[in-house]
Amino acid sequence: MKNICFFNTTSFWGGGEKFYVEYAIEFKKKGYNVFIVCAEDSPISVKAEENEIPQFQMKVKMLSFLNPFKCNKLIGYFKNNDIDTVLFSSSQDVKIGSMSAKVAGVECIVFRRGLAVPIKAKTLNIHIFKNVLTHIFANSEETKKTILAHLSPYIPAEKIKVIYNGIKRKEAVPYNGNPMEFITQNKKGIVIGNAGRLTVQKSQHYFLELAERLRGLEIEFSIFIAGTGELEQELDLEIRERGLEKEVFLLGFVHDIPKFMSSIDIFILTSKWEGFGYVLVEAMVQSKPVLGFNITSNPEVVADGETGYLVPYGDLDLLTENTVSLIQHAELRRSLGSAGFKRVQEKFILEDRILELEEFLKTRP
Repeated sequence: MKNICFFNTTSFWGGGEKFYVEYAIEFKKKGYNVFIVCAEDSPISVKAEENEIPQFQMKVKMLSFLNPFKCNKLIGYFKNNDIDTVLFSSSQDVKIGSMSAKVAGVECIVFRRGLAVPIKAKTLNIHIFKNVLTHIFANSEETKKTILAHLSPYIPAEKIKVIYNGIKRKEAVPYNGNPMEFITQNKKGIVIGNAGRLTVQKSQHYFLELAERLRGLEIEFSIFIAGTGELEQELDLEIRERGLEKEVFLLGFVHDIPKFMSSIDIFILTSKWEGFGYVLVEAMVQSKPVLGFNITSNPEVVADGETGYLVPYGDLDLLTENTVSLIQHAELRRSLGSAGFKRVQEKFILEDRILELEEFLKTRP
């Protein structure tokens, strides 16, 4: 393994894209020749340029694997750069990229799954997973289960390795700067935080229900939600309709997440599902107690009762009860937060996960 290509043509920035950039940078530091295939003017393209990683720009759609011109360009690119390892994660990328890599003679063709959503057992998917991919890894046990949900007759479970996401060791430390000025100026009482895209998956509407319940209990609190997404206008309108403008704030995109996490007291994640709840780890780095629903990979990140609490999805009664308990007991917040910080050091350090992936990729089928 010498020349590694990270293949991700997604045009937006999310957890999967963050993974690709971080891993590309770390493998470059380890002395590998690293290449990136990405979309033009995408966040990944910008990051690749900033880190002086050579990139090949390509627009990929779901049916691009049927375009012989694009396939031949990829085959030539893999051959010309003597690529021996290539990693994919999205459906459209793995279709065109894996089969082109196979034709080009790439030895190690890798699929990384970060979504806890089943993959359909279509003929093409079966062929790729059974005959083309040499390595498959998932970011959680729950994600692994969803890969096997429909494909277990065609790929053995032992072929899929679970490698958790990680945070850089130098970043897995308490933030010691000033808190966010906007939070300082607008907060009252205990500060509850959330971060993530404003989408149906993340279910931020639960915060409005929680806010009304806490207000009904005459508890002083503030909720700050970091992120943008298609539901931003809808959430903003509902906040105003419920008269929660002084309790719930939409911050938009927040660049400095450690600063944000250090500025809150409790972190709550209301997602319907998570491939790997990276923001939970970011909150735990800042020794914050975390709350969330007991869904998909959350139990692998949060030790229920030790670093925070997990409740059944949609159980607002229990979510409210646990939130109130944390609001009223400062020592409980400190003890859960301290345990969360320790858990990150033990399980979710990026450099340790890089070594784990490196060893996995060196194994040949």
